[in-house]
Order: sequence, then C-alpha cells, then structure tokens
Amino acid sequence: MTNYQSDPKAAMATEAVSSNEIENQLLAETANINHVEVIENVIDSLEQNDSAMVSHLPEGGYLWKFNYGSVQVFVQLTGTTDEDTIAVWSPVLKLPAKDEPQLMRRLLEMNCSSTFESRFGIIENQVVVLATRTLAELSPGEVSRLITIVATIADNNDEALQSEFGGARPI
Repeated sequence: MTNYQSDPKAAMATEAVSSNEIENQLLAETANINHVEVIENVIDSLEQNDSAMVSHLPEGGYLWKFNYGSVQVFVQLTGTTDEDTIAVWSPVLKLPAKDEPQLMRRLLEMNCSSTFESRFGIIENQVVVLATRTLAELSPGEVSRLITIVATIADNNDEALQSEFGGARPI
C-alpha cells in the first residue's frame, strides 16, 4: 500500500488517473445522448396549449416550434454528430422599428448584461433572441438551459421592446 504523505508523486498520479477517469466517463455519457429525445422532453416541459410541432428537414435535421408565454420559439437540430449544431431562436420585434439607433444600443447593452449564453440578433428583418452550439460534449442540462434561456429572455423582453420600438408583432 502506498503512503501518499511520503510519496507525493503517487498521490498526484492517483489524482490524474481519477481526473482522467471522470473526464472519460463524462465524454462517454455525452456521446450516448439522444439529442432529439432530450429536445422533445425540454419542449414538452415548456410548451403551452399543445403548441409544439416538429418538422423533419430534407437534409436530415429537425425543426421544432412551440409557444412560450407571448413568443414562439424555434429549435433546429442539423443532425446528430458532434459537428452538427443546435440553434434556438425566438422573434421579439419586427423591423423596421422606431428609433433604430436607440434600439440597437439597447440590444447591445442587453447582450452584455442579461442574455447569458444567448444574444439578440437580426434574422430576416426581425430582432430575435438566439443561441447556437455544436453537439460535441453537449449534456442534456446544457440543451435544457439553451432552450429555456432563449424562451425566457424572449418572453421577458418582447412586449417592452414592441411597446417602445415597434409596431407590428413578429410573425
């Protein structure tokens, strides 16, 4: 039996093995995740009024849409390999908007202070809240967090942004 107090190298080697074992275990756990199932479970817990819909994309991916509060949330999965991505977005304001310079300043300030892993951006003349991530080493908790953050930030900000800067609600 090794006495770690008298042999610090043995203690460090044991810690390194334990750390490597934990890392390998985490990698194995994330490699076996069924991302489609995880996404559907998260959406099922968030969606309202049986609003969830899914489309199978011709390229082999998936696109989900569901209502959360006063917003629609979209989740796209491009495939199931480590190189594929999950993208989550929710439109909050249709453009053009009133006082766009002030709107852009507000969105940049919010991107720095209150969007966590998501951000505000513009897609097809709409201000959206969005987040993207590759599937490599993506855990179910991270999938849940991405979807929840986008849905929550969009729902918490859409009405105020529309009231101050917009006219029509996004489609």
